Amino acid sequence: MRILVTGKQGQVAQSLFEIGSDRDVEIVLVGRPDLDLLDASTVYDAISSAKPDVVVSAAAYTAVDKAESEPEAAFAVNAIGAGAVAEAAAKLDVPVIHLSTDYVFDGRLDRPYREDDKVGTMSVYGASKLEGERLVSSATPNHAIFRTAWVYSPFGNNFVKTMLRLGETRAELGVVSDQIGCPTSALDIAEAVITAARRLATDPAPSLRGIFHLTGSGEGSWADFAEHIFRSAGAAGRAPVRVNRIRTADYPTPAQRPANSRLSGERLQQQYGIRLPEWRASADRVVSRLLSEV
Repeated sequence: MRILVTGKQGQVAQSLFEIGSDRDVEIVLVGRPDLDLLDASTVYDAISSAKPDVVVSAAAYTAVDKAESEPEAAFAVNAIGAGAVAEAAAKLDVPVIHLSTDYVFDGRLDRPYREDDKVGTMSVYGASKLEGERLVSSATPNHAIFRTAWVYSPFGNNFVKTMLRLGETRAELGVVSDQIGCPTSALDIAEAVITAARRLATDPAPSLRGIFHLTGSGEGSWADFAEHIFRSAGAAGRAPVRVNRIRTADYPTPAQRPANSRLSGERLQQQYGIRLPEWRASADRVVSRLLSEV
């Protein structure tokens, strides 16, 4: 099976490329200049030339705070660009898996969000991703939209890498404790995407289409996440780092974050039989790998 993935340097794209060969899947990464989501006219030719069995729409504008001052760029990539990718998949008559985010919710619920819960964004980034969901779903019924959250991996820039870097020179750090979510390894996402792609390519069932939540099992705050990272690093010989729990109000940012980013994975498990590992176990694997590469 051949899967085309939009974007070359993203965490999920790199994870898919790494594990694809071990799963007997050819992963084709396509990005700038051949495919530029800021120029929708490049999208169809770049995708069609690869002759994919499934398209994974992973490229995105992910600078959450910067998006507040660059709304046009965020919407061009996350909405218009995502829609163009889905339109190309529709013309080629292949499924598209589109990656979205917990930021489509305002975070005010007191339980994990389900797919049919009311959406409501708090940021330009969230609004651009929500519009992307709308354009993807309107472009083709042959889609699966996977909302994920708090993504980390051995690749790119992410929370785990930031904590390990800061922990090299600091004995304590202030980390927000009043935002709760589901840390999610991009390597786990990649495994799930490949499993889902195989099903979508061979099974036309409507129940496999639509919106699904794809996050690590379990939950925690950013402070919980940081403490676990430092415990894991300490077991590998790193010096201890104290986490001081702070409020979101103590660490203001241009974009508002949802206080509750928990996403229920029940529908994904029911329809695909996919349940991602407990987030602490996956975090341990990524921390161990990063420290071994130093």
